[in-house]
Amino acid sequence: MSFVKAKKHLGQHFLTDKNIAEKIVNSLRFTDQYKQVLEVGPGMGILSDYLLQKKVYQTHLIDIDAESFNFLQKKYPQLGDRLLHGDFLELDFKKIFPGKLGIIGNFPYNISSQILFKILEHRDQVIEVVGMFQKEVAQRCAEKLGSKEYGILSVFLQAYYQVEYLFTVKASVFNPPPKVLSAVIRLTRNDVEQLDCDEKLFCQVVKAGFNQRRKTLRNALSALINRETLKDEPMLELRAERLSVADFVKLTNLISASK
Repeated sequence: MSFVKAKKHLGQHFLTDKNIAEKIVNSLRFTDQYKQVLEVGPGMGILSDYLLQKKVYQTHLIDIDAESFNFLQKKYPQLGDRLLHGDFLELDFKKIFPGKLGIIGNFPYNISSQILFKILEHRDQVIEVVGMFQKEVAQRCAEKLGSKEYGILSVFLQAYYQVEYLFTVKASVFNPPPKVLSAVIRLTRNDVEQLDCDEKLFCQVVKAGFNQRRKTLRNALSALINRETLKDEPMLELRAERLSVADFVKLTNLISASK
């Protein structure tokens, strides 16, 4: 069987270590809350080989690369229409998946944040995610408050998922090797269906706070707050990195009530 050439413009770095591939697949807990798994960017199928051994689950693959898609069609003819040729970022989840699902992948590093925001959009369906990211992005997702890595992505993900940094992966197990270290994280959906605040305003508050993270929240959120009503609010004297998800929810409600 021929091989797929990694394409730089697609951010492809194919994992070559089967032990790590198996470890990544086994990091999915395959809970009884879902019976469908979607692998994003399978390339030549090193993760897929182990996913397809899990017969109790229905595995779907999606790849934007026509060469990978054709390769996988020949390798896994049994998949039929469960092998999708397309862009994960444009995928209509409700159309393809009737219920809950897990997502797994060695994600292209150039669109990793977009992938995570797509998952957040479909958090009502996506119960669990195991993904390989650039190490810095993985750390940012899992980071707790108080550090410089803690930011917008940390707060948004941790509002709806438990985020675990699982393990680091060295560059030498990829072809071609990336110029950065990689890491695998796991997201597990929590029981928060909806935040106890105006979620649109919550997003505005979090983004504004971290977009000017060196400023206190009183200054960073100046366009959103009523300065007079909230003049004695102690949270506004802090920087965004000092607030937990619960703190941001509380602050959002205070801002909403002060208008």
